[in-house]
Amino acid sequence: MAENDQIERNFRVTNNNAVDMHVGKRVRLRRTLLGMSQEQLGGELNITFQQVQKYERGANRVSASRLWDISQILDVPINYFFDDMSEVTMRASPRRVSRGIDSIELGEEQVRDPMARRETLELVRTYYSIKTPLVRKRVADMVKSIATTLAGD
Repeated sequence: MAENDQIERNFRVTNNNAVDMHVGKRVRLRRTLLGMSQEQLGGELNITFQQVQKYERGANRVSASRLWDISQILDVPINYFFDDMSEVTMRASPRRVSRGIDSIELGEEQVRDPMARRETLELVRTYYSIKTPLVRKRVADMVKSIATTLAGD
């Protein structure tokens, strides 16, 4: 194995690992859906907002105890952070990367997830601010109808 392959493998184990990035995206998704700022989450955790940013980018790994605290603050079960994890991401676990098992190209994971976009999060938050379930359902039906009509163009 070439030295560059070993360096790249070590980088993917400890820096911006796909699993850590997925967990960070889920933290950001839930925090944003709740309308909570990074400063507010950091305050609850007694850390800086910069540390929250690093968690959300996957630049810093979240410890088990910190993830537990985050789940309590964001009012989600711990498995929420691992939901919707792709096979590619699962194969990028630090254990597998360090052993060279199923070496992957992280470029595939860079596809922009529409669920991670601010526009989507704001839309969902606004949707759930509608208190009447029947009105919410009608709004959802209207959006589906518009999307179906536009898809037929």
